[in-house]
Amino acid sequence: MSDFSGYKPARAYEALGDEAGAPFYDAVEAAAFPKHVIRYRNQCWAEKVGLGDLSDGGWADHFGRFAPLPDNFQQPLAVRYHGHQFRTYNADIGDGRGFLFAQLRDGEGRLLDLGTKGSGQTPYSRFGDGRLTLKGGVREVLATEMLEALGVYTSKSFSLIETGENLYRNDEPSPARSSVLVRLSHSHVRFGVFQRLAYEKNETAISDLVDYCVRHFYPALETKTGEDKIVAFYRGVIARTARLAAQWMAAGFVHGVLNTDNLNVTGESFDYGPWRFAPNADPNFTAAYFDEAGLYAFGRQAEACAWNLAQLGGAFARLAGHDALNDALQSFGDAYEEAMAAAFFRRLGIERSDADDFTLVVALLRWMNETGVGFEQIFFDWFCADAERAAQSPMAAIYQDEKFAAVREKLTAVKPVGADRLSHAYFQGKTPTTMLIDEVEAIWAAIAEGDDWSAFEEKLSAIAAMREAYGFEASQYCALPRQD
Repeated sequence: MSDFSGYKPARAYEALGDEAGAPFYDAVEAAAFPKHVIRYRNQCWAEKVGLGDLSDGGWADHFGRFAPLPDNFQQPLAVRYHGHQFRTYNADIGDGRGFLFAQLRDGEGRLLDLGTKGSGQTPYSRFGDGRLTLKGGVREVLATEMLEALGVYTSKSFSLIETGENLYRNDEPSPARSSVLVRLSHSHVRFGVFQRLAYEKNETAISDLVDYCVRHFYPALETKTGEDKIVAFYRGVIARTARLAAQWMAAGFVHGVLNTDNLNVTGESFDYGPWRFAPNADPNFTAAYFDEAGLYAFGRQAEACAWNLAQLGGAFARLAGHDALNDALQSFGDAYEEAMAAAFFRRLGIERSDADDFTLVVALLRWMNETGVGFEQIFFDWFCADAERAAQSPMAAIYQDEKFAAVREKLTAVKPVGADRLSHAYFQGKTPTTMLIDEVEAIWAAIAEGDDWSAFEEKLSAIAAMREAYGFEASQYCALPRQD
């Protein structure tokens, strides 16, 4: 059997720009690493994109040494972009330790990207070494696995390979072990790509990139032209970004660094640095130690996304009217409220009524914040609104408290969705699978101190069971592009 049975190469992004890639990307070379030890291989997603039959040697060749995949990019592409970082514009960034390695299609025809993190220096590395610590790679795998299980539209950690170098970092004990990560995602078109093109006053390139995005991610808009296409595309990005922010809230997730270069046009969560899962519904909970003002705190993520969308609109203002763009931006609030109801009801396994759904979300979050109840526990206990099961929880007493009465009344008045899921072994326990910072640090400590990967593997197995129990499909939201 061929190692590439079912693999469907695509080279869509490479077709943008001139022969050298300007103004969209630069062709680069991957770093040469002294060793290649596979630490994580996403076999599930590898099979979905026709790469599941690769031997371990072939896997290391393509995702550690970056030998080109058949009929794919012959050189990796470092994508050019700018961005607002903590709301300060930075024109000196781009793919500084990663690149777009390949593009392919899955069995449903969707265009997918294979991008890297820690693959070496590029023209945008500035003073960085272009590397990723092994701890950073492990953390990204844990984040994406957990988010996918909780139904968040996220990039997938595809491969993690330890690379045998000693790295020096200010925020980790050094020398630190090195790694290279490959992520699978539906797009690497960040808001900052458009910002750079606007900064360069390149209206033609903006229009070309909009056409690319519409063709591959918003095909229903292909019949539109000119300003109508740009505004419609902008509305689509707004709606998807609102949905992503709501899904983070329903998962209790704090991204940590919501700069404009860390949001993309498909509304897909990616690029995990100082992320955290909130222990409880504290709106002021932050993930990054350097976010002293709480700009990207748990409860301010929607605000951050809206601000970033406004900057994206500013880039489009070179080709579309301000009034039309501003009108589109005003749709964020309603889109976010609707997405919050959808995300929370989905996580609770209950049927939407579309009448007063958002009030339940508000009441639940307010009660969670006031009581400090464990974030994941409430969704585990009340999945499918099963009051009898909640009564068996370690938290049963608090559910009888008068303060919970209004939430309980709303929960017990709705219909469950897929109540048969409660028969899964995952729901027979008393506590849910979580990914709090102490757990992450304990997993890493075992690796760092004794090269013991058992806790890492056990956590991935627990997440897999949770994913199976909930039955969420994190990629079901992506519109299918037209197949060529």
